[in-house]
Amino acid sequence: MFVENITLAYGAGPTIVSGLSLEVPAGRVTAIVGPNGSGKSTLLRGMSRLLTPTTGRVLLDGDDIHRLPARELARKLGILPQGPITPEGITAAELVARGRHPHRGLFARLSSDDQQAIEEALTAVELLELRDRPVDQLSGGQRQRVWIAMVLAQGTPHLLLDEPTTYLDLAHAVDVMNVVHAAAHRAGRTVVTVLHDLTLAAQYADHLVVMGDGAIAEQGPPRDVLTEALLAEVFGLRATVVEVGGAPVVVPDRTLAR
Repeated sequence: MFVENITLAYGAGPTIVSGLSLEVPAGRVTAIVGPNGSGKSTLLRGMSRLLTPTTGRVLLDGDDIHRLPARELARKLGILPQGPITPEGITAAELVARGRHPHRGLFARLSSDDQQAIEEALTAVELLELRDRPVDQLSGGQRQRVWIAMVLAQGTPHLLLDEPTTYLDLAHAVDVMNVVHAAAHRAGRTVVTVLHDLTLAAQYADHLVVMGDGAIAEQGPPRDVLTEALLAEVFGLRATVVEVGGAPVVVPDRTLAR
């Protein structure tokens, strides 16, 4: 996936992302991080065709995503937006089954391949035993994991995930990021995810993109990108960066009130 000189805005509002280009490494996890208002989610919306660029284009396997038929794009690109709305009364398995629509005819029943993809996706997020539970009866974290399962069941070679660890406690956030990492490193999928947690991003991303004021401030391997100088410049954060397990960990400096 290649983002070529795109500029993004909402309607007649101010420009959020300006003239940005980005080459996404294939078969790896790319995490986009940055302070609030830096344009992270806006960039992901532009990459997913949810927002049309005012300039530039997004290429997927060499094709402009805005020129691809919707069904063809849905077979190539799975998208988890921020705060998706769950249809009332739908069960976990029924929601995950919606990820199979690009592979089926309009009125076709679920095939054995569809059923297998649904079970594998629910198993990956550890919710197979809740497959028949209405989604609106699940906890916030469980609901988020069902949505991730739906995107996994879609079976696309590219995944765009906007804050996939929202509503999750640390243990379940780690579980989800293990799934995301496996999707890239075991299944060969190309994953782009927006994250707020810098340490989580550094632990799981192969390629880290730091945004500030609608532009890329720095990008590359996390251990090269996530420095104390960058944290101060982009995030306004005084912190110490230490290395754990080969990846950087951000330890904020604490100032005690007197």
